[in-house]
Amino acid sequence: MSRLLLDTGIFIEAERTRGTIGHAIGDEDDVAIAAITAAELLVGVERAVASRRDRRASFVEDVLANVPVEDYGVDIARAHARLLAYTSAAGTPRGAHDLIIAATAVATDREVVTHDVKAAFDTLPDVRCRVIPRP
Repeated sequence: MSRLLLDTGIFIEAERTRGTIGHAIGDEDDVAIAAITAAELLVGVERAVASRRDRRASFVEDVLANVPVEDYGVDIARAHARLLAYTSAAGTPRGAHDLIIAATAVATDREVVTHDVKAAFDTLPDVRCRVIPRP
C-alpha cells in the first residue's frame, strides 16, 4: 500500500477522457488530494462553458465526496515555507500551487502522483513523486 497525493492533472485527464484514475493508483493505495487541488478543480467548474458545466460540476463533486482532502494546516505551512525558501535560494521558482501540493505531500508523508513532468516535484527536497504517462 502506498500513501499517494494525486495532482490536479490526474483528475483533469480523467474528466476530459471520461476515464478513471485507476491507472494511477492501486486497489490498496491510500489516496488523498491537497486542499489546493480541490480549489483548482472547483475553478475548472467556475470557468467551464455552459454546455460542460453540469458534467464537470458532477465530476468534481464526485471527487470531493470520495477522495479525502488534506487541509492546509500549520504542518503543511512549515513544509511550504521550507520549499519556498529552498526554491528561492536555488533560483528555481515554482508555481505556488505546485509548491503547496509538494508541501502537502511532505507533511503528510505521501508521494505525489502526476502527469506533469514539468512540475519536477521529485527535484524538491523530501518530495517523492511518481510520474504517470497519460493513458
